[in-house]
Amino acid sequence: MDPVIGIDLGTTNSAAAFLGPDGPEIIPNAIGGRLTPSVVGVDESGTALVGAAARELQVLHPERCASLFKRYMGTDHKLTLAGRAYAPEELSGLVLRALKADAEAFFGRPVARAVITVPAYFNDRQRKATLAAGKIAGWTVERILNEPTAAAIAYGFHDAGADKKLLVFDLGGGTFDVSVVELFEGTLEVKASSGESALGGEDFTRALAARVLAAQGVSYEQAEARTPKRVSRLIQQCERAKCALSREESTVVRVPDAAGEFTAAGEVTVTRADLESWVGPTLARVELPVRRVLGDAKLARAQIDEVILVGGATRMPLVVKRVTELLGKEPRRRLNPDEVVALGAAVQAGLVGRAAAVEDLVVTDVAPFTLGVEVSKDLGAEVRDGYFDPVIDRNTTIPVSRVKRYGTMAPNQAVIRVRVYQGESRRADGNLLLGEFEVRGIPPGPAGQPVDVRFTYDLNGVLEIEATVVATGKTVTHVIAKHAQGMSEAQVRAAVAAMAKLKTHPRDEEANRFILLRAERLFKELPTDLRDALGGLLDGFEAALGKQDPAAIARHRQELERFLSLYDPRADEPNGGAE
Repeated sequence: MDPVIGIDLGTTNSAAAFLGPDGPEIIPNAIGGRLTPSVVGVDESGTALVGAAARELQVLHPERCASLFKRYMGTDHKLTLAGRAYAPEELSGLVLRALKADAEAFFGRPVARAVITVPAYFNDRQRKATLAAGKIAGWTVERILNEPTAAAIAYGFHDAGADKKLLVFDLGGGTFDVSVVELFEGTLEVKASSGESALGGEDFTRALAARVLAAQGVSYEQAEARTPKRVSRLIQQCERAKCALSREESTVVRVPDAAGEFTAAGEVTVTRADLESWVGPTLARVELPVRRVLGDAKLARAQIDEVILVGGATRMPLVVKRVTELLGKEPRRRLNPDEVVALGAAVQAGLVGRAAAVEDLVVTDVAPFTLGVEVSKDLGAEVRDGYFDPVIDRNTTIPVSRVKRYGTMAPNQAVIRVRVYQGESRRADGNLLLGEFEVRGIPPGPAGQPVDVRFTYDLNGVLEIEATVVATGKTVTHVIAKHAQGMSEAQVRAAVAAMAKLKTHPRDEEANRFILLRAERLFKELPTDLRDALGGLLDGFEAALGKQDPAAIARHRQELERFLSLYDPRADEPNGGAE
């Protein structure tokens, strides 16, 4: 069987790996390196360069090179190389094509299937752009995998049989992700993810460069626009200095002049304390995602068993110190932070390829963003539209199916438009529009005619929306699969069919239906004081069913069952209670 490759498509560096008989292994690139710089250049002959060669060219000819294009994935931003504009996915495609050539040289045969990682906080457009980049490079993209999930998979593979909760702190060159993951009985379950898609080590390098330029009376923005060669050479020196300051207390930065040339007088000494004070405000941006991910996972920091560091920027002592302060324990870095995402992607690729080495590993993930619809609100004096109403909350374990009931806004309204969004803003226009469709044939009647809207979301990125007119039972189905990873139309249809087993609202499950009917029957038989108590228990149980929270449903059902066992005279009859 053809190998399935795991790829970490990084902001600063990329890597490819495969699952061998002894575990995941990095595939060396054309020059024997384990990491390929995510830099693309075009030389004077018009030949495209990728990796270390392009990074070297960038120092002297920045106008012929591009880097950090991962930050623009999913946008209309173009980057210009040697006079030609390139889309970010085209440049990422060139990096992926180079990794494909390296893999084929390593295996000595064509290689076409891959799992590609993305930041957990990438939205629909960014994931779609990554899929497009893979197709441009000639890959069949089997799955788009979240980077911290990949890192956790790598640790889970090496900690088979472990039972613990991990927090994965992934600070790379250009993106930051944090995830809470639970390992138990051969299962890796992602509990919650958060992060920022534009925060990483490159920001620290540029903060250092900006300070050096400011000391010379020049702003970074002015220098970048007027003397790009000067900035590109200074960035190279600041990157070296940043790495040196992770090992030493001070270092010297060579500073090029306006022409981009180095002179004997062009040197400044920078201490670790200087760097830490300059990058501190930028690093502080990690705190909110860490608090959010713990809150979404419903865990206190003391409940985290191990903190894992991923990404090259976590080598900085300041980062280690900040993580220790935030989480109350020393973080660990047992696997190479630059390679661990690619290694985890290789394990996931092994799962896709059904490798024997991972046949007992089960991986679950979560929806990184909230999914919902646009609604109007009756605020008393007026009706305002443009509000976002969640259907599937962020960090819900997938695959998942959720349903909510909505109503028409006007008498005899025959049509509603369902607009589907992804994001966390209270207003719809602050989120990403994924698609829209109309539901027609609503029968005449007063405002509030009910329409049930069900979202079903699976691991392949297929989102199915069903809108059902309650009065007639008519259902309109709309499938959003723009970001479905490498799936044919037939595969999308198969995935939708597989979702059918998810489409049971907890309210419709037999045990819950039984206990509701039993309680409602008993309610009519009880005296007033006990009726009030049962009514409160029923309200709590129905609210839990409405939220579709399994833990809350189980808790409220147990309380209701306890009451029924005390006051229902039929409780001891055969089949008299819920199983």
